[in-house]
Amino acid sequence: MPIVEVTLPDELLSEFEQLVDEEFVTEEQAVEELLTMGIDAYNVEVVDDSEPGDDFMDGAENNLFDTASDPGGLDDDTL
Repeated sequence: MPIVEVTLPDELLSEFEQLVDEEFVTEEQAVEELLTMGIDAYNVEVVDDSEPGDDFMDGAENNLFDTASDPGGLDDDTL
């Protein structure tokens, strides 16, 4: 197992030592669990519930013409 040396400010070290005393059996267990939780929190995947074409369809629907009226003036054309 690799060994890592970390320098902590006095405040953080005292908080860590207090946390070890209250919540964990050993400092090693505390470091392992806290690092694992931090890494898991950092690597959160963004879940996108929309389907790939949804953005395209939303944009297309907003650009539709009102076809109830005669958009091109077809009734005015004579042959």
